[in-house]
Formats: sequence, structure tokens, C-alpha cells
Amino acid sequence: MNTSNTKALVAQLKNLLLKGNAHMTLEDALKGIPVKMRGITPPNVPYSIWQILEHIRLDVWDILDFSRNPGYKPMRWPADYWPKEKAPKDAAAWNNSIKQIKKDTKEFIALLERKDADLYTPFPWGQGQNLLREALVIADHNSYHIGEIVVIRRLLGIWK
Repeated sequence: MNTSNTKALVAQLKNLLLKGNAHMTLEDALKGIPVKMRGITPPNVPYSIWQILEHIRLDVWDILDFSRNPGYKPMRWPADYWPKEKAPKDAAAWNNSIKQIKKDTKEFIALLERKDADLYTPFPWGQGQNLLREALVIADHNSYHIGEIVVIRRLLGIWK
């Protein structure tokens, strides 16, 4: 792929990670959730909105760490990826989780935008993963869980 094609691909990946395109953004899915509803788990649903939000945060961080760190140490699945607490301890925890997702996503995009970024060569410390794959995993994973947030909001009667 030539340089202009790579730049075009990076622009599309950035758009996918930040704007949602055919999917809703995380910000839109979280907008207007009453504080008291953030930790409610509807019947037959294993997680609260808070737990999904934190899961997204943990996953984005893990992919960022994996993508830039030759000394990466894998997290334990599922224990390190899902919080046990159903609700955030306070509004600051909720807001910090959202801020961290945004920060880590921006840092991941910075990896994509580096002049020496190689989207296609597998990481020497991985099992065939490359930067392109990890960008797609973040987008796919986030869109899946954002959809779950909307479904939980519908079940709780707090969706528009």
C-alpha cells in the first residue's frame, strides 16, 4: 500500500474510533443516564451500565498497552476485564472512566498517526496481531458494548 492509501486508511480508522459512523458513540449512549440507574442490573442481564463502561475502559487500555509495549503482560480473563462493583462509587469515578477511555483512544490514534507506524506487520510480542487489527478490535468491541448499554437503558426505561 502506498503512503496516500495508508493515510486514507488511518483517517478512516480514526473516524471509526471517534465518531461511531453507523453506530452510536459512547457519549451519546451515556448521555442523560440518571446517577441512581448507573449501577442497576436488569433481570436476566449480567452487567450494569457501570460495569460495561468500566469493561470498555479496561479493554481500550489493554489494547493500547499491548500495541505499544514490547514488555506487555496479559491481563487475566475475565477477572481483570470486568469490575465486580455494580455501581461507581461516585460521580467522579463515572467521569474519570469516561475521560480515561477518551484519553487512551487518543493515545491509540497517535500510534496510528505516527510517521513510522506500520499497520500491517505483526507485533514481535504478539501472536500475529498488528496495529490495524487492534484498531478494528477496539472499534468492534466498543460498538458491541455501546449497543448493550442502549439495550439496558431500554430495559430500565431510561432511553429516549
